[in-house]
Amino acid sequence: LEKMTDLVAVWEVALSDGVHKIEFEHGTTSGKRVVYVDGKEEIRREWMFKLVGKETFTVGATKTKAAINIDAVSGFAYEYTLEINGKSLKKYMENRLKTTNTWILSLNGTDYRVVLEKDTMDVWCNGQKMETAGEFVEDGTETHFTVADHSCCIKAVSSGKRKEGIIHTLIVNNREIPEAVE
Repeated sequence: LEKMTDLVAVWEVALSDGVHKIEFEHGTTSGKRVVYVDGKEEIRREWMFKLVGKETFTVGATKTKAAINIDAVSGFAYEYTLEINGKSLKKYMENRLKTTNTWILSLNGTDYRVVLEKDTMDVWCNGQKMETAGEFVEDGTETHFTVADHSCCIKAVSSGKRKEGIIHTLIVNNREIPEAVE
């Protein structure tokens, strides 16, 4: 395994199916560009005469679109920016905070990362899209699923305030799990 000598950027991206590590090598003398996603080589280009440009690829089980922009700042200095679904990483993550809820919990000594996609009501756990059953209850809805033989439920209840909207709560073994901040 060759040493990553031209490593210029590393990003951590939290998606529904997990947190992914994106690494980028840029050989400014050789023109080499290599993109790794979770340690696996996705793109390798040798002898690129143009040192600036864009590399596009996908990330994770959901095949989320990603791009690394390479821009010359001055002389031989370069700036590398990551875009996810056409937005800067910062904008993408800000938007994600509004469209998803994430919980981290430990069951039987194993850590689980549960993600709710509010627009589709899809539930992900440790990279797997879960089988769910939804039902209407008196004060809102409940989405039921199972993690490691434990019954789980995401309750969706109106906050009564327009600005706040709907409040989603994860309940496992009759215990409320606090939301994680990623």
